Amino acid sequence: MTNRQKVLYSLGSFGASLPSSAVGAFLLFFYVDRLKMPPSLYATGMVIYAIWNAINDPLAGQISDNTRSRWGRRIPYIRFLMVPLSVAFVLVWTPPFASAVGHEMAMFAYFLIALFLFDGLYTFVILNWTALFPEMFPTLGERAQVSAWRQAFGIFGNIIGVSLPPMLYPVLGWAGMGLAFGVLTLVSLALSLAGSKENPAFAEQQGLALIPALKATFANRSFVTFVIADFLWQFTFGVLLAVIPFYAKYVLHIEGFLQTLLTGIIFVVVIPMVYVWSGVAVRRGARNTVIISSIAFALALIPFGLAGSVTPAYFIAVLVGFGLAGLILLIDVLIADIVDEDELKTGRRREGMYFGINGFMVRLSIAFQGLVVTGIMTATGYSASAAVQPASAITGFRVLLTVVPIVGIGLGVLMMVLYPLHGKRLAEVRQAIAQRRGGA
Repeated sequence: MTNRQKVLYSLGSFGASLPSSAVGAFLLFFYVDRLKMPPSLYATGMVIYAIWNAINDPLAGQISDNTRSRWGRRIPYIRFLMVPLSVAFVLVWTPPFASAVGHEMAMFAYFLIALFLFDGLYTFVILNWTALFPEMFPTLGERAQVSAWRQAFGIFGNIIGVSLPPMLYPVLGWAGMGLAFGVLTLVSLALSLAGSKENPAFAEQQGLALIPALKATFANRSFVTFVIADFLWQFTFGVLLAVIPFYAKYVLHIEGFLQTLLTGIIFVVVIPMVYVWSGVAVRRGARNTVIISSIAFALALIPFGLAGSVTPAYFIAVLVGFGLAGLILLIDVLIADIVDEDELKTGRRREGMYFGINGFMVRLSIAFQGLVVTGIMTATGYSASAAVQPASAITGFRVLLTVVPIVGIGLGVLMMVLYPLHGKRLAEVRQAIAQRRGGA
């Protein structure tokens, strides 16, 4: 693959990160704080959302692995569904009522329909774009290089999706913001197609049936330990994204540009640090690098959540970005290694199933995050109608930015300690895959 193709393919990370980060950071704030939908209804919606994804993501992966068409098995889903995906994202931010007051159940129904539509299309488009990664880039050097490019573009998407809304929705409105982000998402995904390429030999392989595919996936110890760790990491990210708007508004007393600056610092720091962590990963391995960066991330969250004013929070945000960079860089690198190991066991390339199951765990973490965040906010006395929150609610926000994510990260580190695909075992897998490719 040429450098041009690598960069164009990596541009899709912007289109993957922008809508998901905006939903992750502002869905709760928009529907609960702004539209006054009861937190209990939001939590109920997240439970239903989790059930939906128990079917949606693995099924999408299985369908993708077994697709045969003249355009390939991954690319058609990106090409034909990226426009509907962008439209569905806009619908999330254009409910039929200006407030849920007096329309609670109607708002709840719209919330579920819009979220399910967006998520279903997002799964098919982004799962297939992501599944191209291990197929297109078989070596660790290429994977580390392209993963760094992907994360750089993804971070720009995160910066826009997480940091700019406080500046945009007062000017454009939430619907205008959704439209602008939807267009950017579409452009990014369209450009990424120019650098995307499938291996025809993989598409010719006969896929496993659904039940044997699920059994083989969950029998893979490397994947099971990884996917539990990723669930915990994504839960942590989700909690931080969902709580920062509340923390900025009610604890640090900032909105607009100052809130944009707070989240912007985190992701701006991540951009150069993904290249630093990429070098560390080549020398130390992905598994060891994830453990080191996780610890750095957890330590930075302690002062970040306890900051009492905006100035120290800005400085501490630099440390948060330092640790976060290593985590977000290496998730897909780890899955790519697992897919290679699985090919040696099953004789098939099953990126779709692995990314599908992992996608389900990511969505499950979002649902779990919604339950935990709304549960703690309700228990500590948060009220959407109160301009000033009680001291107990402030404490709840601090707990959500320190204790909760640190526990999640700690458990994720434990799972990575148990992760078997590293060192000698990983070297053996890579050698066997290289021989398999050479003999093909």
